[in-house]
Amino acid sequence: MKKRATLTSIDVGTTKVCTIISEVDEGGGIRVVGVGVVPSNGLHKGLVVNISEARESIRGSVRKAEQTSGYKVESAYIGVTGRHVSSMNNRGVVAITRGDRLVRREDLKRVLSCAQNIKIPSERRLLHVIPRGYAVDGQVGIKNPVGMHGFRLDVETHIITAAVTSVQNLIKCVRSIGIDIDDLILEPLASSEAILSEDEKQVGVILADIGGGTTDIAVFKESSIWHTAILPVAGYQLTRDVAIGLGLPFDVAEEMKKRYGSVMPVYESKAETTSAISADGHGVSYQDLCEIIRARVEEIIRLILLELPRSDYEELVPAGLVLTGGSANLSGIEALGRDVLRLPVRVGVPTDMSGITDVLRDPAYATSVGLLLWGLKHEGRQIWKSQGPLRRFISRIRSLFR
Repeated sequence: MKKRATLTSIDVGTTKVCTIISEVDEGGGIRVVGVGVVPSNGLHKGLVVNISEARESIRGSVRKAEQTSGYKVESAYIGVTGRHVSSMNNRGVVAITRGDRLVRREDLKRVLSCAQNIKIPSERRLLHVIPRGYAVDGQVGIKNPVGMHGFRLDVETHIITAAVTSVQNLIKCVRSIGIDIDDLILEPLASSEAILSEDEKQVGVILADIGGGTTDIAVFKESSIWHTAILPVAGYQLTRDVAIGLGLPFDVAEEMKKRYGSVMPVYESKAETTSAISADGHGVSYQDLCEIIRARVEEIIRLILLELPRSDYEELVPAGLVLTGGSANLSGIEALGRDVLRLPVRVGVPTDMSGITDVLRDPAYATSVGLLLWGLKHEGRQIWKSQGPLRRFISRIRSLFR
């Protein structure tokens, strides 16, 4: 029987679709063997607005990755984002009634089932139920209670839901090109796997992935997820403000933002020497461009603060803010973040990879790499499970009918 030794992620973003194919070794390491990046069409602020255009963008990205790697993509991990995503924390409690009072794995399943026993509207779908911490007979801070003695087991969970229609539209786009879905993962959770250190998660940190259509936020504390949120403001709004403020076509504004954009203050001496910049025959003031971008980025950082569940953010996240996503490439964004927050700020770049990784060492690919790492972490050695001929035959038949 043939073993499954590849792992694939597809990041369906507002500005780009990125497919990564990686080989998985028996030791649990991954090696990137194929990357496919194409412009994204049919999406707005993380949501599918044109199924046929989105499907063709995904197909083009997958085809590029397959050509590079020589592998055929049969299934993939898919990222989910958008303002329709919501989250909450909830507790579950069960009694340990066996005579030995030992906590077993079936007790963990029971208590997690109890924690997710909340009323979810029919138009919403459960994405994640993540245990934040356990307590045995009131003793808190337990990460794995299996094998401990006790009468009562508590769990605190982070529950994430999404709109059924938005998720189904994304699923339809992926499955219509013959690809099964291994799992749907909230994008900031995926990005955290590629960007954050264990020390940062333990102390308390904010991850903000500023992409093209959304800013995805995840707050970690005591090595577990504390809060998640999605802001419908990101790189698209930066470009739109530049286009409107300077009277430029959108594509030209995007090019100027990427080529010249900075959030550092432009002092008079510098403004005089670099007063005019141009792209595609359009000339504008460098100082005006930077002032527009700086104002919008500062607003995004303040909106991130407003999404936090507590106002005393200095105590909640002493490790500060980690910025990633394509807009994190703007010059001076770390310094601006420190000025606004008075906390440590850094730009996160995926680095723990081997293989074809040159293009991926960029904040814009944090989610794409993180989806792979999430799959590796949660499947573990099951990635090397046997895949019988019957399952492969069924997969081929499905792809033919799609």
